[in-house]
Amino acid sequence: MKNKERLYIKISKSISLLISNGEFPVGSRLPTERELSEIFKVSRPTIREAIIALEVKEIVSIKAGSGVYVVGNSLKIDDFSGPISAFELLEARVILESESASLAARMITSDEIDLLKISLETMKTEDAKCSKADREFHTLIALGTHNKVLLKQITHLWDLQDNLNHINQKRESVCIDEDRHSKIADHEAIFEAIKNKDPKSAKKAMQLHFTDLLNAMHEITEKKVVDEARNKALDMRKRFIISNS
Repeated sequence: MKNKERLYIKISKSISLLISNGEFPVGSRLPTERELSEIFKVSRPTIREAIIALEVKEIVSIKAGSGVYVVGNSLKIDDFSGPISAFELLEARVILESESASLAARMITSDEIDLLKISLETMKTEDAKCSKADREFHTLIALGTHNKVLLKQITHLWDLQDNLNHINQKRESVCIDEDRHSKIADHEAIFEAIKNKDPKSAKKAMQLHFTDLLNAMHEITEKKVVDEARNKALDMRKRFIISNS
């Protein structure tokens, strides 16, 4: 993947900075797409993508027929009283994101489908298997449900996955061993089902995607156990070897 940051992300960060600096206070309405495109010297579709990125982070709220309003500038991550495993988190994602895909197939707009397509194409060109476009793709599906509770919960699970070290390390291990072509095929199947407004197929495609992830995670976990047992046995062999000297 090119190191150059995507333009809409730069714009979203610039708008977020203006919000932090008080240029656009909480509760105020942002300038229109046309006005923002003139301010930042970019196209209106780029502004639209930037606004969606800000909405996903709960920095702004889009109100149909009224405009875009500032609601905050950070996403609070709740702590858990006890440790959670990578399998627990993935199980929660299966439940929420499968239903999210089904609902998105009914509720997603044509503009959101276009953004989902862009995210999918970006995923295909990125070298890193745990790509940023992967999170973006799943988040756009959550956004396409037009259900703020689902969007918040799914975003929260991704934040946990990215910020809890033991889970992030497990995910990175899966990404290294994961079949890239299989991963892209999974996402293409999800996209096609949502684009075709087929809730049942969208849910099934998302479940199959997570089945692949779970299988990969199980294989890595089992391999680790076997390797540890083998290393322990080798250490024992070295410790108790009978020398002829």
